Amino acid sequence: MRIGILGSGRMADALGGRWAQAGHEVLVGGRSPERAKELALRIGSQHGTLQDAAEFGEVTLLAVSAEAADGVLRTVGAPDGSLAGRPLIDCTNSVDQRDLTLAEPAMAERISELSPGAAVVKAFNLAADPVWRSTPQTFEGRPLGVPLCGDDEAALVKVEELVRALGGEPVRAGGLARARLLEATAAFAIGIWFGGGDTRALFPPLAHAF
Repeated sequence: MRIGILGSGRMADALGGRWAQAGHEVLVGGRSPERAKELALRIGSQHGTLQDAAEFGEVTLLAVSAEAADGVLRTVGAPDGSLAGRPLIDCTNSVDQRDLTLAEPAMAERISELSPGAAVVKAFNLAADPVWRSTPQTFEGRPLGVPLCGDDEAALVKVEELVRALGGEPVRAGGLARARLLEATAAFAIGIWFGGGDTRALFPPLAHAF
């Protein structure tokens, strides 16, 4: 699969590197051409501008900070439909670091508004980049579950393929309107982790949940 990555930071490195290792074609586009080239050389991918990445992929990954997302999408012309007809993966988290609450309650919906025609899928936002670098994606004998929120069936199928390429197990979590719940879950989990808690211990197995 051809994957264009908007951004050259840690999530671009972690996800792009693993996808390149799995045999997918990856092009990293960054605001800094030097950083994009450096990352591409490290992970074995192509590199270019943000616009190059937006035009390259069957799937596009938005891998920038939540604060930078608006500017990056405007740079590639997303408000004019430049990403229309393709899956756009949103892995952002808009977390206020002062109190670990949401700074923006609906990032995925905002990104969808800024990318008319694109099939936005919220994914990969519940784990930090070191998790995505690790292999295999297995914890306590089970593959890592990766929640996906989106409205487009074809886009969800493509993102599921990319989850499995990392060794994870895709978990459909509802439409894009539910992405705000996934974003809130990330903020909640980060607070638990920073406090030394184990989020995996908070939820009973399905057979005992109800």
